Amino acid sequence: MGRGFLGQLLSEAGYEVVFVDVQPDLLAALNERRSYPLRLVSAEGERSLEVGPVRAVDGRDAEAVAAEVERAACVSTAVGAGPLQHIARPLAKGLGRRTEPVNLLICENLPDPTGTVRDLLLSQGEAGLERALGERIGLVPCVISRTVPVPDPSLLRDPLEVIAEPFARLPADARGIVGTPPPIPCLELKENFPAYVRLKLFVHNAGHAAAAYHGYGKGYTFIHEVMDNPEVCAEVEGVMREGCEALRLAEGLDGMYLNDYSRDLLHRFRNPHLGDTVARVGRDPARKLAPQDRLVGAANLALAQGIDPVHLARAIAAALRFRPEGDPSASQVQSLIAEGGPLRVLRDLSGLPNDHPLARLVLQALNQDL
Repeated sequence: MGRGFLGQLLSEAGYEVVFVDVQPDLLAALNERRSYPLRLVSAEGERSLEVGPVRAVDGRDAEAVAAEVERAACVSTAVGAGPLQHIARPLAKGLGRRTEPVNLLICENLPDPTGTVRDLLLSQGEAGLERALGERIGLVPCVISRTVPVPDPSLLRDPLEVIAEPFARLPADARGIVGTPPPIPCLELKENFPAYVRLKLFVHNAGHAAAAYHGYGKGYTFIHEVMDNPEVCAEVEGVMREGCEALRLAEGLDGMYLNDYSRDLLHRFRNPHLGDTVARVGRDPARKLAPQDRLVGAANLALAQGIDPVHLARAIAAALRFRPEGDPSASQVQSLIAEGGPLRVLRDLSGLPNDHPLARLVLQALNQDL
């Protein structure tokens, strides 16, 4: 995501982009070439860009990383929930030394990105950092919606090439900005940012997950193949429609905007050039079945708004059947089912009592074939 999206946006804003990574070959190649190719692909065609100037710093050299953070005009993370703890120390050191304001764009899929990053930074014990946060250091969560899959190496024309879809919007929490917002193209500052986080999770992520889980049951490999199946596509549309209506009622989001958002997503899911797989999109079903995550969270919100989430329940049922090789999370789900049936999963992973309305809908869906 760093090279497939943020690198492009920051470069187009006029910045020199400094990547932090731990892969020696990648670090050496970026520092030798000072640029990399980005191929944006869609059903309408493709466009190739050369992103630069860039360079790279070894993430294992905490002092070098801290020095870059100390003098950067803008800082961003896009590493995933696990690796965040490994970059917290150099981030805290660099931010703690700053005298000029800076905004840290948090581009992570986390339930509470601001709180998580704040706690990680403060846990490093850097003197004066707590006071600096919110005064001269802005913690700004962002919603990342561009798809940048891990491609088949045979598709790459260059070892440094990244393939991504062309979608380019970056909603961010306006309340976290300190000083002047960074002049980044496509940065959209939102006062009601939590609503856009839920929109990404309960419509985009939920629809994508539904495509993967139903597609797995049909034996498909790629997401675009799934979307060519009218029956499955109707289920994906139903999941997104239930999520949109729940958000319209709960958050007051504009119905026309939600319809356009959904139509655009359905078009993007059909992109045959990304090579996005069912296994990747569906990976880690235990996390994706959590109470506040894309499927159960959206279904519970729908129920709270008086909507019967039948399509979301069918997607949850499909997730309970998801068991590709090499996915330990899927194995965990299957072990729980073997021990106590589907209700055990819904109770232990999704927080649903046996008599919960959503649990009943899921059990009904398990007894039906799509």
